[in-house]
Amino acid sequence: MKFAFLIFKYFPYGGVQRDMLRIARDCVALGHEVTIFTGEWRGDLPSDITVHLLKAKGWLNHHRHQSLIRQMQHAVQQHGFDRVVGFNRMPGLDVYFAADPCYAERMYHEPWYKKLSGRYRFFSAMENAVFGKQASTHILLLNQHDQAMFQRWYGTDNARFHLIPPNIPLQRFSSLAGQDHRTYVRNTFNLPDDAIVLLTVGSAFVRKGVDRAIDALSSLPDALKQRCWLLAVGEFESSSNMQAYTAQRGVAERCIEAGGRPDIPALMLGCDLLIHAARSELAGIVLIEAMTAGLPLLVTEVCGYASYIKAAQAGKVLASPFSQDSMNHALREMLENLTTQPWAANAKAFVQQMAATQVSYPEARLIAATPSGGSRA
Repeated sequence: MKFAFLIFKYFPYGGVQRDMLRIARDCVALGHEVTIFTGEWRGDLPSDITVHLLKAKGWLNHHRHQSLIRQMQHAVQQHGFDRVVGFNRMPGLDVYFAADPCYAERMYHEPWYKKLSGRYRFFSAMENAVFGKQASTHILLLNQHDQAMFQRWYGTDNARFHLIPPNIPLQRFSSLAGQDHRTYVRNTFNLPDDAIVLLTVGSAFVRKGVDRAIDALSSLPDALKQRCWLLAVGEFESSSNMQAYTAQRGVAERCIEAGGRPDIPALMLGCDLLIHAARSELAGIVLIEAMTAGLPLLVTEVCGYASYIKAAQAGKVLASPFSQDSMNHALREMLENLTTQPWAANAKAFVQQMAATQVSYPEARLIAATPSGGSRA
C-alpha cells in the first residue's frame, strides 16, 4: 500500500516529528511505501522514504499553513495514495496522529478578543475538519483523557478513536550499555565529577515548564544548590529568554542551555533527575524515554503519560492545580533521597513489563487497517 504522511515541518528533536519518522519506518518494515510531504526538513533525509519539500507562502504562520495544506492536498490527488496520514490537523485525512491537545478547550479559557483573529478561525476550522461529526478521519490517540475532551467539544464517534500504547525505546538505550555516561555528561559540560545534574528536554521554554524548573533550582538550600546544575535541552525560540530568566533568579551559572542535541539517550543515562513541569503535554514521550533509561522523574499531572510515573513509582507527580512551592519542596525531597529511593529500578522494571506485552508496529498496523477515501470525498 502507498501511504502519504503530511507534516508542516520536521526537525530531529521534536517529539511528534520523531514519532512521525518512526511510524513511517515501521510502515516500510511492514512492506508499505511511504512518501512524506512537508514544508521544512532539518537533518538527514531518510534513505528508505521519499520526502517532498513544499514551499509555504504567506506572511503569517497560519497563512503559511494554509498554503502548505493546499499544496499537500493537490499532491495527494495527483499521486493517488491508499492512506493519507496527518501529523497536523487539516481536511482530507484518513488518519490523524493526535499529538496536540484540544484547541477548542484551550481557547475557551482565553480572552474573548483572541477569538476574533484569523489565526483562531483557521485552527478552529482545522480541528473541526478532523474531529467534527461530519468528518470520517480515524484518530490515533495517545491517552484516554483527551478522547473525552474532544468528544465534549465535537461529539466525535467512539469508533473513530484508537488508543495506542507509548513506544518503548528499549533498543535506543540498550545499544549504549556498558559506557560511562555519568562521566560523559560531566566532561561534556565541564562539570565537577560529583555534580548533581537535573535535565529538562523540550523546545518550548514556558509550555514545557523550563521556567518552573529554574525556579525550583533557585529555591534549594545553598549547600544543595551549589552541587546542582540544570541542563536544558531543546531549541527555544530565543536563547535570551532563558539567559534573562536564569539571571533574574540568580542561578545563571548553574543553568546550561544545550540546544537541540542527538545524544539525549546518553544524557538521560548520565543525569540524576528529569524535570518535566509542563503546563500542557498531551502525552510526553520524553517521560517514557527517561523511565527506559532508569532516570527518576519529577513531572506535572497534566502530562498524558504522568499516570505511568505514578503506576511505576518512578518519581513524583505534581498535582493540579500547579503550585511552585509544592514543586520546590518535591525537588528538594527527591534530591535528598536519590540514593535511597528505588525510583530508577522501578522505572526500568515497569517499561520492561510494558514492552513485553506490546504488539510490534501498532500505529503502522492501525493505519493499514483503517478505511480510506471517506475524508477526501
